[in-house]
Amino acid sequence: MVEITLREVTRDNWRPLVLLSRALPQDQQRYVAHNAISMLDAHYSDGAYTQFGVYAGEQPVGYVLYGHDNDSAQWWIIRVMIAHGEQGKGYGRAAMQQVIERLRATPGCDAIYISFVPENQAARALYSSLGFEDTGEVEDGEAVYRLALTP
Repeated sequence: MVEITLREVTRDNWRPLVLLSRALPQDQQRYVAHNAISMLDAHYSDGAYTQFGVYAGEQPVGYVLYGHDNDSAQWWIIRVMIAHGEQGKGYGRAAMQQVIERLRATPGCDAIYISFVPENQAARALYSSLGFEDTGEVEDGEAVYRLALTP
């Protein structure tokens, strides 16, 4: 299993995490919002969203954002981003597994939702392999998947 840690985004580490988005190739930039936008989403969510840097040792390799959508009363993994040079090393799967376990331990969270650009086959394969299932819904042009957490 790949070893990563999720670390709180702070005034000391936010810049390197933002810069990870700049290295994404043009064809991947349409799949995920820039980390700076995600950090603003977290900042202005009134505490509804949680954000972490994904680290391999001391090296930042990605970013995740998740939280509770008060309008729908659903829990969402909102953003998962792994830097271009770090993709294919299992960091995305490891980060997803840690976020899923955090949400599984959250009272009242019985399902997790995630959405992605339908053309992003890597995301589709990863999320499906983790047990997420297609809901058949489309939100803002993105396919919506759901992971049931009930026993």
